[in-house]
Amino acid sequence: MVLLAAAVCTKAGKAIVSRQFVEMTRTRIEGLLAAFPKLMNTGKQHTFVETESVRYVYQPMEKLYMVLITTKNSNILEDLETLRLFSRVIPEYCRALEENEISEHCFDLIFAFDEIVALGYRENVNLAQIRTFTEMDSHEEKVFRAVRETQEREAKAEMRRKAKELQQARRDAERQGKKAPGFGGFGSSAVSGGSTAAMITETIIETEKTKVAPAPARPSGPSKALKLGAKGKEVDNFVDKLKSEGETIMSSNAGKRTSEAAKVLTPPINMESVHMKIEEKITLTCGRDGGLQNMELHGMIMLRISDDKFGRIRLHVENEDKKGVQLQTHPNVDKKLFTAESLIGLKNPEKSFPVNSDVGVLKWRLQTTEESFIPLTINCWPSESGNGCDVNIEYELQEDNLELNDVVITIPLPSGVGAPVIGEIDGEYRHDSRRNTLEWCLPVIDAKNKSGSLEFSIAGQPNDFFPVQVSFISKKNYCNIQVTKVTQVDGNSPVRFSTETTFLVDKYEIL
Repeated sequence: MVLLAAAVCTKAGKAIVSRQFVEMTRTRIEGLLAAFPKLMNTGKQHTFVETESVRYVYQPMEKLYMVLITTKNSNILEDLETLRLFSRVIPEYCRALEENEISEHCFDLIFAFDEIVALGYRENVNLAQIRTFTEMDSHEEKVFRAVRETQEREAKAEMRRKAKELQQARRDAERQGKKAPGFGGFGSSAVSGGSTAAMITETIIETEKTKVAPAPARPSGPSKALKLGAKGKEVDNFVDKLKSEGETIMSSNAGKRTSEAAKVLTPPINMESVHMKIEEKITLTCGRDGGLQNMELHGMIMLRISDDKFGRIRLHVENEDKKGVQLQTHPNVDKKLFTAESLIGLKNPEKSFPVNSDVGVLKWRLQTTEESFIPLTINCWPSESGNGCDVNIEYELQEDNLELNDVVITIPLPSGVGAPVIGEIDGEYRHDSRRNTLEWCLPVIDAKNKSGSLEFSIAGQPNDFFPVQVSFISKKNYCNIQVTKVTQVDGNSPVRFSTETTFLVDKYEIL
């Protein structure tokens, strides 16, 4: 495969961003992209067209096209696989597939394109690795800054200790009616010692007063750590060169970014004056040969009222749990009312719930060793081979009503044996060489995607791949306990409310 260029263009053939991987003039690439719309066939999602010299492999993206220009002797199957990876990279950096958004993030896209293809040949990378490479996170710089901050804290602590010693010595000398010993050098007297202590103390106090917020310590001398901000100057110089050549450069609007940041910081619009947070946490331990050793789940309904006129309310709870969960109400909640009518209200109906504070009104607990209650089963089969171990891992969702997001299955690896060789995989993976782990990442596991598998090979013994750890988050709770209605105590009139449901992992291990 020889990939000449990768470009995002409009339906008219106008290039928005283009990256050439071989020596090619701007006139040449613009001519190729301008001729592309006249050659392509409509009505197909993934297709290609050929000319006498090149081949276009493209994919429509709303009003734009992702186009790869290759030689005619390249492998079309590899071209299509590379095209799919390019198309997945673009939404990682652009919120919308529009011309303005692509232009604003053009340099981010070019850096990502360079991670996919080098000198016309595709690199063996996936989306997670591209994200890691472009972030350029420097472990050495973090270590350097942490050491520097520790040294500064130790120096300040030593300075305070010396100042206290000087003050104590001065007080002892005044108490005994003697001259204080000198601390300032040759010939120093009690006055010089006392003034030195006072100056040091005042300096420390003044420093602490003016210190509003701790800033990250920066080295005073030259540093060998990576400077992540240095890229900005190079980009600015490159932009200046483009402007000098007559290019029109779209600059990001500062006001627009400020408004976008404000939108992120503002609370969710759907948060009503009466807001419920339903949170569950699970702790689960399974054996590698099967069998649930322990499963414990804790849940709670937190009530938050932001308007005092809704202080006297009752919550209608619907409990469809069939697993034997144990419920417990808050001591101030009318337990008889909850048992008889599944209503959460205060014992004294004349009192109100607290305003602008989270109050736990109902909690539940489930503890079991029944295997059928496991929400997500993990089956890990390491088998020894001539070159090490072949590991097969499978997952299966047993609770069809759940939707698990951001699932990460972490498998420990032997140290000093290199990266694993991935065979088949559903989803994506990340190899952390520092922690010697393999992370199997799955964005969603639900009833439509309830099972999957991962196969890899690596040197080691079967015991090296345990314990397997699992983490996920879900917007649906496990025990089917929901608040269906909120009413006023007086008049029983309905009240608008909002609900936030979270199902989290505290510990999920296969030993």
